[in-house]
Amino acid sequence: MFQTLYSYFWWERLWLPANLTWADLEDRDGRVYAKASDLYITLPLAFLFLVVRHLFETYVATPLAGLLNVKEKVRLKATPNAVLEKFYAATTKHPKQADVEMLSKKSGCTVRQVERWFRRRRNQDRPSLLKKFREASWRFTFYLIAFIAGMAVIVDKPWFYDLREVWKGYPIQSMLPSQYWYYMIELSFYWSLLFSIASDVKRKDFKEQIIHHVATIILISFSWFANYIRAGTLIMALHDSSDYLLESAKMFNYAGWRNTCNNIFIVFAAVFIITRLVILPFWIMHCTVVYPLELYPAFFGYYFFNFMMVVLQSLHIFWAYLIIRMAQKFITGKVVEDERSDREETDNSEEEEEVAKNGPLSNGHPVLNNNHRKTD
Repeated sequence: MFQTLYSYFWWERLWLPANLTWADLEDRDGRVYAKASDLYITLPLAFLFLVVRHLFETYVATPLAGLLNVKEKVRLKATPNAVLEKFYAATTKHPKQADVEMLSKKSGCTVRQVERWFRRRRNQDRPSLLKKFREASWRFTFYLIAFIAGMAVIVDKPWFYDLREVWKGYPIQSMLPSQYWYYMIELSFYWSLLFSIASDVKRKDFKEQIIHHVATIILISFSWFANYIRAGTLIMALHDSSDYLLESAKMFNYAGWRNTCNNIFIVFAAVFIITRLVILPFWIMHCTVVYPLELYPAFFGYYFFNFMMVVLQSLHIFWAYLIIRMAQKFITGKVVEDERSDREETDNSEEEEEVAKNGPLSNGHPVLNNNHRKTD
């Protein structure tokens, strides 16, 4: 049964145009072609990326955060309360009003104290500024290096200037060592992002990020199987061209360099919109949708590849909407912040009055020797 499924999966009509077989892509005369087995190396490389990332964040990003004076906000801690903690962990972090009233009776706290406790408890679970900075530093470093390496791989190739060259001789197109390593490193990195997504900073577009990583991994893998390598290298370099700008803007934002962050963000927004909403759909997707049909009839791989491109393009439109919203805030003089991030929750003004009069409170009672400042 396994052999039957294997045969169906690698059926040549799924991956290659008509009248072509895998035998046509066997290495010969010094010419090397992409093989599915090449991708096995990306899984151990992905775990190697996780190790390198840990070392980078510990020995490079953390000292850099200190040099840039990245400071944590002082967060007021929720007073230990078994009843509220059990509800928080087992039911929901955002109780409804009826739940708040029920918890108030069970815990012996007032309704306002229960609401305050949940705000502080949620803030405790939010990632620290240092964690955000370290992640942004790692991604900035990778995307910048990947973009420079990607441009070095494709800038001297004829298909970089003439997209019809992407399909010249397809699929009998041999692979260069630079293309091999560009693919392996990019795919390994996205595997590592998928493996670490549960422990990384979670944003409002968490589901979209998962879809993006999965779609990217599928696209890179499929383009390798079907020998869409020329198109694949163009697409990967195009994506890396704006990602490092976004991560650098985040780094300066966490460091409190608002003007630098805003200026980089404007450059990022322009590059993102030009590359993802203009070049990708009107040049690259036109190249993958129209030009192949001039050479061979459409087959499953053609439809599948372009469907996944549409998925990615839909995500780009969604993110462009968020970027434009942030750009509007910048133009109107408001503080630019990541629309995908959860905001810190603050205790309300009435509590501030209580603190000013009586000092910090624990379940409504003054607490002595509490060194926390009311800054979050």
